[in-house]
This record gives sequence, C-alpha cells and structure tokens, in this order.
Amino acid sequence: MSDDRRSVKTYVPAEQKDRWRDHADELGMSQSEFVRTMVQAGRRGFTTSDAANPVEPGPEGSDPGGDGVETGLSSRVETVLAEEPHSWEELVEAVVGDFEAQLEDALDSLQDRNRVRYNGRKGGYVLTDE
Repeated sequence: MSDDRRSVKTYVPAEQKDRWRDHADELGMSQSEFVRTMVQAGRRGFTTSDAANPVEPGPEGSDPGGDGVETGLSSRVETVLAEEPHSWEELVEAVVGDFEAQLEDALDSLQDRNRVRYNGRKGGYVLTDE
C-alpha cells in the first residue's frame, strides 16, 4: 500500500452524517473507513436494493447503500460468477481478497491515527491508550 494518501472532503446533510456515524460505530469502523469502504463497494458494483428487501434512499437520495453488506456480498458473488464459473475455493479467494485489502486499509488508517500498533510481545495488533 502506498503511503501517498490524500484527503477528500464532502458535504452531506446532518442527518446523513449521523446515520453514517451510527453505522460506522456498529461496524467498529471510523467514519473515514466507513465512507471509503462504501465508496469502494459502490465502485465495484455492489448494490443494496433487491426485490425482496429494497433500501429506502436518504434525504435527496444521498444514502448510497445503507446497511446492505449481505446484499453487497451477494452482488459481488454474482459479479464474479458473471465472468466465468468458479469453484468454491475461487469464490472464497475473490471475496476474501477484497476483504483482506479492506482490512489492510483499515489497519493502515488506524495506525496513521495512532489508534492501533503492532506489539510483538503480545503477538499482534493492539489498541493504543490514546
């Protein structure tokens, strides 16, 4: 992962930001991680609306996904399978590979903010006291 990172700003209605913050908290993510993950999911063609469980858009249609993680996974599987048939192992690799990249981004972000560090004595990543 490149250390060349840039800041992006956007303005959303206060209610939208509150929903995003609450959802990020539920997922154990920072708001930045949440927005970055949702944007990347949207760019990969994930959708959250299906006939059985449509997602209502927020104010002015500003909620691009809400809580459709499971539906997003289904969409990802459909996208991978649309290319060609895949074995179970290949499907797992396709989905896990995306998750591993997201996990790496999350850890990089947390380390950049001094919220997490690697502790060899404890055998892994730990939260800092900051």
